[in-house]
Amino acid sequence: MINVALIGLGRIGMMHAKNILDHKYLNLHSIYEKDKILSNNAKKKFKCNVSKSFMDLYLDPKIDIIFIASSTSTHIKFIDLGLKFKKTIFCEKPLDLDIKKIKKLSKKINKKSKIQLGFNRRYDPGHYSLKKKLDLNKIGKLEKIIITSRDPAPPSIKYLRSSGGIFRDMMIHDFDLCRFYLNKDKIIQLNSQASSFKKFYKTIKDYEIATVSMKSKNGVLCLINNSRHCSFGYDQRVELFGSKGMLISDNKYENDSKLYISKNTSVKNNFMYFFIDRYKEAYKLQLDDLVKLHKKNFKPRSGFFDGYEALRLANAATLSVKKKTTVLI
Repeated sequence: MINVALIGLGRIGMMHAKNILDHKYLNLHSIYEKDKILSNNAKKKFKCNVSKSFMDLYLDPKIDIIFIASSTSTHIKFIDLGLKFKKTIFCEKPLDLDIKKIKKLSKKINKKSKIQLGFNRRYDPGHYSLKKKLDLNKIGKLEKIIITSRDPAPPSIKYLRSSGGIFRDMMIHDFDLCRFYLNKDKIIQLNSQASSFKKFYKTIKDYEIATVSMKSKNGVLCLINNSRHCSFGYDQRVELFGSKGMLISDNKYENDSKLYISKNTSVKNNFMYFFIDRYKEAYKLQLDDLVKLHKKNFKPRSGFFDGYEALRLANAATLSVKKKTTVLI
């Protein structure tokens, strides 16, 4: 078994803890969480060790993987320590909100560094099937990418205040997904629009809805549509349009049943209402990559530099709204 130390036991950390515990090759050896109530609850629930200091995790030779699910501001520090102690590292997105810190740390990364970043949508079976079919030339030359990403409801006010804004916190997933489909083709220009209907967003200088249009070097148009709220559930769709056809990864429903009540009328079930449910399989599948990354020289679908490039696009989108202009990348 591969021993994992988990740092951070918030909502996402607790989900990762369960998935690690359920994985056939991983062992949740230890956890570190500043909140004593959370750490004690996790100790009882997952039957693992609780460390009083995060340094104990890095110093322990039994620990193979450092799994970072703590607050964004701590990510760079914990990755840096992982590199120093030659641990395999998994880090939730984003790497940081300060791109200068990421660039500084990037100088320490080499071919032997083992880092996987938590862009889970690359692992979603539907979204990934588009990638495989695109690479097999099923729709010919890629011409347009359209991504819709809407959450049922915004996170807490406390979270929003420190999130970095809709582009760095929410749309960063979609920037990464665009890059995933573009392969080596690069975004060269970007224009974004954003708006808010609730006064709160204006007080924290953030936005409720946002749209970004981008153009790649090869002429591919990329359109991203985000909203912090969606009355009918978790709305997640991807469309790839090519010279010979189209690929679509559609929403997931609570179940696949349909109700027929009258002529020409059918009622489907609701969309899923929680991101952990919507991407349940993706979160599990990315652990398979983590095992491969640890065992051998394997490149995961999402790594450190993917986090860097996605943040560059998020920063450009933020600047585009602020300056009300198109930004060249």
